[in-house]
Amino acid sequence: MFLFNKHPVFLHAMRITPFFILVALIFSACEKDINIHPPSHEQQLVVEGRFENGLFPAVVLTHSLNYFSQVDTDVLLNTFVHNAVVTVSNGNKTMTLKERSISTGQGKLFAYVPDNSQPANNFKGEVGGKYTLRINADNKAYESVTTIPPNGLVLDSLWWALVKLDNDSNMARLWVRVKDSPAMGNYGRYFTKRNSEPFLPGLNSVVDDQLVNGTTFEIPVDAGVNKNERLDLDTYAFFNIGDTVTMKFCNIDKATWDFWRTLDFAFNSNGNPFSSPTKILGNVPGALGYWGGYTVTYKTIIISR
Repeated sequence: MFLFNKHPVFLHAMRITPFFILVALIFSACEKDINIHPPSHEQQLVVEGRFENGLFPAVVLTHSLNYFSQVDTDVLLNTFVHNAVVTVSNGNKTMTLKERSISTGQGKLFAYVPDNSQPANNFKGEVGGKYTLRINADNKAYESVTTIPPNGLVLDSLWWALVKLDNDSNMARLWVRVKDSPAMGNYGRYFTKRNSEPFLPGLNSVVDDQLVNGTTFEIPVDAGVNKNERLDLDTYAFFNIGDTVTMKFCNIDKATWDFWRTLDFAFNSNGNPFSSPTKILGNVPGALGYWGGYTVTYKTIIISR
């Protein structure tokens, strides 16, 4: 014991230890509660407008909420913007959109749709069309342009393959074959429908031809998800044996692709402390959100043994 206490390393440690104790006491004496008050941002208009080939347009207008707002059904209903003036032009005609209350399976929403009292001015979306959305709301004017692009990405076929999860082989992965035209700059977005459920987008719902230009490629496709519900990360991407699955594949323009690409990334990285901040790239100057055109193709497959 005497020899151990005389060891030079031990003596050196004895000299250093009081120093660290002193430092610890100093810093512990400096502790205090820090209250962070996030800034309250100015309310902004949020636009969600879509125009598919063969259908009339629909535009939903809401006001933004602060990130830390308490949200319930009443709060969400109060975000809808009423009495706005909304028009869509194709260069030859201009149709007025009127606000309508729409019942959904999860409640009620308000959308601006064509005014049935002026049917001569109403028109449906056409492939190759260019459409200008104009909004007057909250004493401000907004304008955005979108296209319903040609089928640069063609959904060729669907098939499925069994997956094995914990010895359970009753689940299947959906695969698609897509043909890309020789012209560079084609963009797509997809939705899936399981049986009689609604169409839902995938967690990563967009695709482009940057790496596959002019080729025919095959990729696995996750099942679409309801982003308001908690997901089972082990099984959410798959379908069940016996499901009838419909794929809704849409060609979109670059601005619409940018919006959904950045929004998907922001949603998927939410809560990840190592992810980088993401700016959602909308295409309605002065507002949040997007005005997007869709060229739609549907294909259906039954998953059976």
